[in-house]
Amino acid sequence: MEKNAAVVRLLNADEIECRVATASEKGVSLLLYKDARVDQKILDETFGAFGWKRSHQCIDGNLYCTVEIRDKQTGEWIAKQDVGTTGYSEKEKSQASDSFKRACFNWGIGRELYTAPFIWIPADRTEIRKKGDRYYCNEEFSVTSIEYGNAREITGLVIVNNKGKQVYQLMAKGETGETQEKGSLSKKQMDGLKTELQRTGVAMETVQERYQISDPTQMSAELYDRVMLALAKTKSAKAA
Repeated sequence: MEKNAAVVRLLNADEIECRVATASEKGVSLLLYKDARVDQKILDETFGAFGWKRSHQCIDGNLYCTVEIRDKQTGEWIAKQDVGTTGYSEKEKSQASDSFKRACFNWGIGRELYTAPFIWIPADRTEIRKKGDRYYCNEEFSVTSIEYGNAREITGLVIVNNKGKQVYQLMAKGETGETQEKGSLSKKQMDGLKTELQRTGVAMETVQERYQISDPTQMSAELYDRVMLALAKTKSAKAA
């Protein structure tokens, strides 16, 4: 049944949305995401309207979603489950949607978004405002073009603002990275991470928010590889 996950198609540019993650006087960082309607569409396309189903269950106060796929050969239902997080409003609806999207991620839908670079828009390419001590950006951004490599990773990306002006571009290029063993990060690894953050101008808080980690030193080897790969594809702050 795992073969079913491999046939899930990659996201189209118009199915990917952008959200401002952090804002400062120097610029804003963006996160890429998809909404639950995209998951439903891809599940219908891949497995048929009657080939999948979802259910929710509350465990210890947290809402979980189970997405089941029907194996056409055996008729067996295969389930994958994940838990949702609470948003700022409409708590129950937020948890239901988030848990559903996370469960779909386990089936491979949208997994490629985690291979995206850290997207930084310099202040001279966007409108940044300040209210009190807080910086914010009301501009909307959208993905107009996206390219993928053989490993289903993002290799090319173009983002424009709501006026149609291009504010970010990632050119397809080679990637490097080494496989690591399990365990917390060594001092050498942390130094390497800090060096990349300094080179790109990406804040550690941005990394923590994107990957939902509280202590960067305790991230897994797999997650560390993903973070460093994303940074490697990110332009240096000076070049940007």
